[in-house]
Amino acid sequence: MFRLSNNLIGVLNFITFLLSVPILGGGIWLATRGGGTDCEKFLQTPLIVLGAFLMVVSLAGLVGACCRNSLLLWIYLFVMFILILLLFFFTIFAFVVTNKGAGQVVSGRGYKEYRLGDYSHWLQKRVENTKNWAKIRTCLSDAKVCRSLQEASLSFDQFIKDNLSPIQSGCCKPPSECGFAYENATVWNKPAAGFASNNTDCETWQNDQSTLCYDCGSCKAGVIANIKDKWKKIAILNIIFLVFLVIVYSIGCCAFRNNRRDNAWKGGYP
Repeated sequence: MFRLSNNLIGVLNFITFLLSVPILGGGIWLATRGGGTDCEKFLQTPLIVLGAFLMVVSLAGLVGACCRNSLLLWIYLFVMFILILLLFFFTIFAFVVTNKGAGQVVSGRGYKEYRLGDYSHWLQKRVENTKNWAKIRTCLSDAKVCRSLQEASLSFDQFIKDNLSPIQSGCCKPPSECGFAYENATVWNKPAAGFASNNTDCETWQNDQSTLCYDCGSCKAGVIANIKDKWKKIAILNIIFLVFLVIVYSIGCCAFRNNRRDNAWKGGYP
């Protein structure tokens, strides 16, 4: 007897299979086209792996449920169980890692400023790693995160009231404590009398539009602040996804039990 749980697992995995096709196709497209940026090249491998993983697992679940193949369905349930565990621990890890650190309010400014030392040591080490930062820096440059400030042509009073993103605040201007003279949003003149602070970012700042404060600690802190915000949102979505996976896993267990019963009734197992 073909039961409801088998139908549900079959439908869910068919939908997952359809979703895997554009993900895998997007990764292959990024890998095969020429002239891609480093950011795009960085994305291609995860997309291909994720797409291939979803395709194989969904096919195993689809065939296992619809053809009542207990072996394939057992493999599907095993992979789902591992995935549930990984998502569970990643969600906890994401909340722990992103719990520390926040932007600092600057008097008379509409934006916050960011210090690298305020964030978790794990995130600091990942961002400060020379190889990792080289990739991130290239991505920031490719994304032209400071271009909107360059094109806005704001006066100083307008600029300091602007609500800059963490990356714009950390990477596109020097820290306020440096006492630089404002020329425009991405051009600041160093004081002739010396810096008003011993912050090393003051010395690191360059008016060269390809450099700016991309090598500053404040830029790395801004990137971490952005990652923190994204990870918290992902962690919340993961909780919802975990509940969904547990429901699907439970239905899959029912389908597996149905397969075993049907095959036993027929007098054999696949």
